[in-house]
Amino acid sequence: MVEIKLHPAISEIPRSLWNGLCGTGNPFLRHEFLESLERSGSVSPENGWQPLHITLTEHNQCVGVMPLYLKSHSWGEYVFDWSWADAWERHGLDYYPKLVTAIPFTPSTGPRFGLAIEPERALPVLVEAVQQISARYGCSGWHGLFIEPHLVKDLKALALSTRLGTQYHWFNRNYRSFDDFLEQFSSRKRKNVRKEREKALLQGVELITLEGAEITEELLDQFYRFYQTTYLKRGMQGYLTRAFFSLLTEQMPENLIMVTAHHNHRVIAAALSLKDEDTLYGRYWGCLEEFDSLHFEACYYQGIDYCIANGLQRFDSGAQGEHKIKRGFEPIETWSAHWVETLAFRQAIDEFTREEEQQMRGHIRRLSEELPFRRDR
Repeated sequence: MVEIKLHPAISEIPRSLWNGLCGTGNPFLRHEFLESLERSGSVSPENGWQPLHITLTEHNQCVGVMPLYLKSHSWGEYVFDWSWADAWERHGLDYYPKLVTAIPFTPSTGPRFGLAIEPERALPVLVEAVQQISARYGCSGWHGLFIEPHLVKDLKALALSTRLGTQYHWFNRNYRSFDDFLEQFSSRKRKNVRKEREKALLQGVELITLEGAEITEELLDQFYRFYQTTYLKRGMQGYLTRAFFSLLTEQMPENLIMVTAHHNHRVIAAALSLKDEDTLYGRYWGCLEEFDSLHFEACYYQGIDYCIANGLQRFDSGAQGEHKIKRGFEPIETWSAHWVETLAFRQAIDEFTREEEQQMRGHIRRLSEELPFRRDR
């Protein structure tokens, strides 16, 4: 008999236990990352992310953990369900609160639980648990975001709706250098990328890559200014607090990379990424001044350079951005899983996601045809 317990803070669960079950391979499921979000105030009940993390216990031993949040809005998720919330409202029902299993503000596919028992035993227990928790808190349902693709079939078998999306990732096919990578492009598209890279240098911008302890508090102060300025240009506030970035450098320095852009002896932009043993994750960007093609250089090309130099196999560049296609980032599938309490809405969402999946597959095929690579490669 597996028992479920809820925890209103990740700090209630020992770090050694959480990381022992989840591993530390993916940086976003690490206890340190989730705790940094909570300790910094980036995630809290006050800002609409109430932690309700799950532990599974069998014979008085913890055999599973899963992040879970009670949400009062849909911000910071990157799997957009605003139209679903509107449908609930039109029928006089409340879409919020809802339950979400995700890494807050992090649209990156990865593991969403850690287990010491067989997944085929644990998955039905977890699904039943979130359904019971949903009823307890008066939620409209539960949503698992950016789940691993191999779980899709099993979740469908448990009567959940699954939703297909797409992102753009770069893959290292044993490239020896950036030029070697570009040799796979058609001639015209290769020239376009080279011209784009030259623009930053011609404007007198110097780019420097820093790792771990090289990322100082002074640099973080500058970066955070850039980060917030970029959001303010869109009339928004950045989701993450300044304290979050300090906690990351304190708790997970080995996972951090920062590309800084310098002009006239001062830092004018920066991109902060995370990494693990085989993947670079482009995450946070900000700038004070606009320079032609600087965003592409700092956020994409410098990351590709880093992957090639350090033998990383993939570059997960974050959400959205079809402009990445012509720069060699390939469309990949992303998945989410959904269960809602109301049967009529459950059927409607199932139908919606099936139709959306057909459209998305066609979209991915069309995007794949726009990739810059030579046909004979």
